[in-house]
Formats: sequence, structure tokens, C-alpha cells
Amino acid sequence: MTEFGLDRVLPPEDTSYGYLLRLSRPRFWLYLAGPVVVAVAFAADSVAELFSPLSLVLFAYFAVPANVYLYGINDIFDREVDAENPKKDDKEVRYDGSRLTVAAVAVTGLAGLAFVPYFLWVGQPAAAVVMVAYLFLATEYSAPPLRFKTVPFFDSISNGLYILPGVLAWTAIEGTLPPLGAIAGGWLWTMGMHTFSAIPDIEPDRAAGIRTTATELGEFNTFLYCAMAWLLAAAAFVTVHPFFTVVLLLYPLLVFGIVFADVDPDEAYWWYPLINTLTGMVITLAGLWVLVYG
Repeated sequence: MTEFGLDRVLPPEDTSYGYLLRLSRPRFWLYLAGPVVVAVAFAADSVAELFSPLSLVLFAYFAVPANVYLYGINDIFDREVDAENPKKDDKEVRYDGSRLTVAAVAVTGLAGLAFVPYFLWVGQPAAAVVMVAYLFLATEYSAPPLRFKTVPFFDSISNGLYILPGVLAWTAIEGTLPPLGAIAGGWLWTMGMHTFSAIPDIEPDRAAGIRTTATELGEFNTFLYCAMAWLLAAAAFVTVHPFFTVVLLLYPLLVFGIVFADVDPDEAYWWYPLINTLTGMVITLAGLWVLVYG
């Protein structure tokens, strides 16, 4: 497996640590940890609060352990499906059937669950509810009995789980939920991102008998679905600040560009970790500017 030169810095794949780190999808770490950074940048009342113990602990958990949990469950319950998935040949590791993976999933899940009594203890019931919602969706996206990822449209809707780390961080710092427009816009953005990422899997999923939003709509209509989700996300953020809307309009524009330039969706899919990182950086820098300069 060679992706972005990670094999040069990660432990060997045949070691326990090397395998688990690859299982956690390093190129996607910021998909969960990034929303924490953005939320803290806008919720913090001082520079010192950016680096409060709670902010750092939330970032640390959602950077690696939460990804081990999310993708570990995914790989365990997708073992047969992944046998047909070409991404597992060079971009990701396949579940090896080891007890180590099951143990790692259990430990990282319990670590996340430990936040719930903590938030209740410090008088943050809303944060506790958000954490429970995250763990529920992260589990049932891949695991029976609900296994949302195999139910068209519910697979897309349930991926709002990726915005919940940011909702959690904001709520933990501010003591209240973020603006509704931010939650709705973030949720719609994740729906578009998830469904876009499913386009390269249309044929492998169909071959494995898996039904998803993308397999139901087909490639072209899935592009339209993603563009619509991202347009609605940008519109929702108008209620928060037009700045977010302007930044997020990049996403539907990219969809139209990919379609009209006839770019291979398999190739375009791998652009998005970088695109999302840069977008998150721009938004975070805006939050830091407001924090420092008012």
C-alpha cells in the first residue's frame, strides 16, 4: 500500500501498529479531527482556550482513535464486500481477521463512550447527547442491525456523523449547540462528500450486491445529487455568515467542472482529502483572525 508516501513514515504494515494506523485511513484523519479544529477556532474566547486540555483531548481522540473505531467497524463488517473492491489493493488495507482489530475497535469505542459520563458530570448534557449520537451513527453505519451504508439515502444522511465532532467541540466550549444553520449546512456537506466518495465504488458495490445511494442513482445522477447537497449546504450557511457560503460554493462548482471536463471519478475522488484540508484551513484561519483581531 503506497499513498502519499505514508509507507515511508508509518511502521511496517506487517506490524500491529503499522496495520492499525493504515486501517484508520491516515489521509482521512482530518475528516473527523478537522471539524474539531474549526469549531474550537470559532468557539474559543481567547488564544489560551484554543489549547485548553478539553480542546486538545477532543482533537487527539478524533484524530486517530475515533478513526480506528469508525473504519475498524467498517472493515470488520465489510470483509466480504472488500474482496471485490480495488481500493483495497493499493490504497487501503484489508481486514486481516485478527483479534487485535476487534480489540482495538472495542478500546477506542469505550474511550469515546467515556466522554459521556464526563460531560454529564461537568453539567454538559447537550455535549453528552452529541457524543452518544456520534457513537451510534459511527457504529450503525457499518454494523447490524441497521447497517445504514447498505440502505440508499440513509447511507448519505447518516454520514452527518462526520460533522458531529465539530458540534461536540463547540458545545463543550460554549455550553450550547452551534447555530442551526451551521449544523444543517455541515450535515448537508457531509452528505455530498460521502455520496461523492461512493461513486468509484458503484461497480464493486453492484458486483457485491450492495445497495447505496450511488448504486441506485448511477454515476451522472449521483454527481447531480452531490452538487445539490453542496448547494444546499452553502445556502444553509448564509444564515451563519456569507463567508462560509462563498467558500463552500467551491464544491458544486468542482462537480460541474469534473462532469463537463469528463474527469475520471476514480481520479477526482483522491483530490478531496487535499481540497477538504485546504478548505478547512481557510475557514479556520478566518476564525483565528476574528479571535485575534476581532
